[in-house]
Amino acid sequence: MKVIITYASAGAGHRKAAEALFGYFKDCCPQAEVSLVDVLEKTSKFFKFSYTRGYDFLIRRAIFLWHFAFWLTSLKSLSKFTRGVALVTNKSNAKRFSEFLIQENPDYIISTHFFPSEVAGYLKTKNKIKSKVITVITDFGVHPFWISPGTDLYIVAAEYTKGKLISLGVDAKRVKKCGIPVASKFLQLRRREELAVALGLKPDKFTVLIMTGSFGIGPLAEIAKLFHQEVQILVVCANNLKLYERLQKSNLPGVLVFGFIDNSEELMAVSDIIITKPGGLSIAEILAIELIPIFISAIPGQEIENIKALREIGIGFAPSSLREIKKLVLDLKLHPEKISAMKENMRKIHRPDCLGEICHAIC
Repeated sequence: MKVIITYASAGAGHRKAAEALFGYFKDCCPQAEVSLVDVLEKTSKFFKFSYTRGYDFLIRRAIFLWHFAFWLTSLKSLSKFTRGVALVTNKSNAKRFSEFLIQENPDYIISTHFFPSEVAGYLKTKNKIKSKVITVITDFGVHPFWISPGTDLYIVAAEYTKGKLISLGVDAKRVKKCGIPVASKFLQLRRREELAVALGLKPDKFTVLIMTGSFGIGPLAEIAKLFHQEVQILVVCANNLKLYERLQKSNLPGVLVFGFIDNSEELMAVSDIIITKPGGLSIAEILAIELIPIFISAIPGQEIENIKALREIGIGFAPSSLREIKKLVLDLKLHPEKISAMKENMRKIHRPDCLGEICHAIC
């Protein structure tokens, strides 16, 4: 059995989901020939640069343009035009990727991004490949670009996502609710006390983790200053060097500052609350560790949809001001029963055997 797992390196979530799938297949299906492919590595250097840096620029510097583009391409009345433009653009820039898929003609193509899904689905409709094409949707909402002719199966996070696909015309039989894949390290049980001591924390003190992805965007420093005297705070600045230096100079009591890390699962495991962006992968990791989320700096479009989906299930908060964030944190600190109730809601949606379910659904 030959399996190609593919993604596009625009945002870390798609890559992390693909890596989780790749690791699982390698460990649990040793008889399978499994490859992990970034579709952008099989495009021109200019297109790859434009795709990745363009996304970064829009999210960090021109969010209003991203919001407009997301809205425009979601309009049903313009779908034939916008999908047509996208298909022509993707086909013309993914010739090497198309040739690769035709040459390999694997049994399964599993994609965690709509770009390679569209290319693979198009080849399938033209009988150029016989592969089973599976799309793993890494958000709770569904943009129309996720839907491509030629796709055999959609893997989704929740009933909310399944309903969105069906409303957009996808046959319910082609949708499987398995969850969003996360790395196995987020599923391992850990002793909070031991981890806290190793990190230099007080194990019995209420702890808030502030982390907004690789960009370190949002009012992280301002939030840390709000309640650092009442709780223990961990701030992950990631690649935001200016923020890291500013917080280090502030030297706030009760605040630990981190730069880029590779042990986020440990920081999450010693925390009671996380203040973060509502990305699909971030939410899946939060559900795995049962950490109460407060969402900030949501990207218009997919992340707003994620908040909406979770609100229906009774998970997470989306405060509109710094004052409201402080009020929420201190209220949850004083009312542990509210935390317990939300964790119970998390258990209703979390799929701890997500990777195994996906493998079973496919094979």
